[in-house]
Amino acid sequence: MENNRDREQLLALKVMRLTKPSLMPHQPLIAESRDLCGDVLSRLNDAEIARTPGLCSFPLGNLLTLPQNFGNIFLGETFSSYISVHNDSSQLCKEITLKADLQTGSQRLSLSTLSSQPIPELQPDHSIDDVIHHEVKELGTHILVCAVSYMLTSGERMQFRKFFKFQVLKPLDVKTKFYNAENIKDVQSDEVYLEAQIQNITPGPIYMEHVSLDPSPQYTALELNAKDGKEGSQPVFGTMDCLSPNDTRQYLYCLAPRPELYADTRLLKGVTNIGKLDIVWKTTMGERGRLQTSQLQRVAPGYGDIRLTVECVPDTVALESNFDIICRITNCCERIMDLTLVLQNIAPSSGLLWCGVSGRQLGKLPQNESLDIPLSLIAVVPGLQTISGLRLTDNFLKRTYEHDEIAQVFVVSACS
Repeated sequence: MENNRDREQLLALKVMRLTKPSLMPHQPLIAESRDLCGDVLSRLNDAEIARTPGLCSFPLGNLLTLPQNFGNIFLGETFSSYISVHNDSSQLCKEITLKADLQTGSQRLSLSTLSSQPIPELQPDHSIDDVIHHEVKELGTHILVCAVSYMLTSGERMQFRKFFKFQVLKPLDVKTKFYNAENIKDVQSDEVYLEAQIQNITPGPIYMEHVSLDPSPQYTALELNAKDGKEGSQPVFGTMDCLSPNDTRQYLYCLAPRPELYADTRLLKGVTNIGKLDIVWKTTMGERGRLQTSQLQRVAPGYGDIRLTVECVPDTVALESNFDIICRITNCCERIMDLTLVLQNIAPSSGLLWCGVSGRQLGKLPQNESLDIPLSLIAVVPGLQTISGLRLTDNFLKRTYEHDEIAQVFVVSACS
């Protein structure tokens, strides 16, 4: 029995990728008028159709040209293709079906927009056209599988398939860094700073249209990529954020835990999902691409058994004067703690000295509960000074927890 795939087909299948045209390049031949070939080159430049009027040496013309090859496909872009089935024969074909599937590394997608019902007939020198679109969401090898089936006037069923393979490349390199803001003066405790470094690894420039952070349900996000000017808030990279090949932009976001997480420190320690970055860009001809990262993860802060935070501290204090602070102690372990407070003056490096009774009994602190204690210090050295030397001892296990560099104050002299 003869295989109809080996026979000459009456229908021809053609596939063409649909992309935006590009500006036709113009390479002028520069010569001086006194050169032997100066007049000849000048006439050739004047006759060049790609030359921009009034800009004879400009490398780009005002004409558009279609791409001569398949080009590059980048993750996040929309792959568009034109598929045509043409009847090259002089015979009538019946019950024509056209299927277009995209095979990726993990799935097979149907991209056909035509009805699943066969087309009744196709006259000679006529064609069936279809345009498919697909937002590319996977890296690696993709195969476009086009299958055509039809029937001859004799009733014989014919079919054939064609495969078109292409690679999906990575357009952007995204790197993230996390900075915990705990114990930083004038910054709300437990805030997290996210630095996103985005590098353009495509061969051409791209316009960064939109970069935002979609936080997880446990966080609220504040964008820190704008500056205040005479005309209000303006993006730090300008209104036209053009990213040349291999260039990198840094975007900064501040995330704060939602208030309900503070009800249980175990929930706060268990939050590792930060959110997702949503990036939208355009090419030089306006083609749009979109990339969304996977859920960003950070290492949860380890508070240990005891967490100490400074709830109230002055910005500036006078030299040789007393000032007060309020510290909050939270029991983060799974047992009751019996605490003793010890204050150590670290001399001679410290410009601050503790005032009050050291070795004070704080009593029992149940798990997941907090205790606020007021403390007093005296400033003895001017300048930026660090509060250190606070010790908490658990009388049950005889274990001491040291807390240094918990806050900073600026000490000024009286004459200042």
